[in-house]
Amino acid sequence: MLAEIKKSVDEYAPDQDVPLTGYMTAMAVYTGALSLVLYGVTRKARWQPSLVDVALVGIATHKLSRIITKDFVTAPLRAPFTRRKEKEGAGEVHDEPQSGHAVKGSLGYLLTCPYCAGPWLATGLSALLSFFPVPTRFVLRMLTSVTISDFLHLTYSRLNESRKAVLAQRQLSEQH
Repeated sequence: MLAEIKKSVDEYAPDQDVPLTGYMTAMAVYTGALSLVLYGVTRKARWQPSLVDVALVGIATHKLSRIITKDFVTAPLRAPFTRRKEKEGAGEVHDEPQSGHAVKGSLGYLLTCPYCAGPWLATGLSALLSFFPVPTRFVLRMLTSVTISDFLHLTYSRLNESRKAVLAQRQLSEQH
C-alpha cells in the first residue's frame, strides 16, 4: 500500500518540480494550527463574528495576501524562498518559488501566491479577532481602507489613461 502511494506521488508530475512533501508538511502545519485555534475559540464564550467582521476579514485578507506575496517592500520575506522574475506594475512584482528542497519550494509557492496565502491569513486574522477583538478590528479596518484606496488609485489611473487616449484620438482626427 505504501509503495503504491509513493509510486503515485513520484508519478504525479514527473516533468515538473512539484514539492508534494512540502505541501504535505504545510497542510499538516495548517491543520495543527487550525486545530489549536478552534480549540481556543471553543474554550471562550460563544462569540460569533458579525457580518461586518466577516467582510473586514475578507477584505483585509485580500490586501494582506497581496502585500506579502507581491509587494516590493516585503521582498526580504520572500527572498530566501523565491527569485524575482519581473515587475508587474502598481507597486507589485512577480516572484517565482525556488525549486529544490520540498519545504523551501512549498514556502516559495505560499509566499508568491495570494490565493494560496489567503486561507492561512484568514485563519490567523480570524483567530486574532476572536482573542483580541479591539486591536484586530483596528488592523482589519486599516487594511480595508488601504484596499479601498488601492482600488480608487487603479480606477483613477484607468480613467486617466482613457482620457489621454480620447485626447490623442481627437488630436489625430483634427490633424486629418
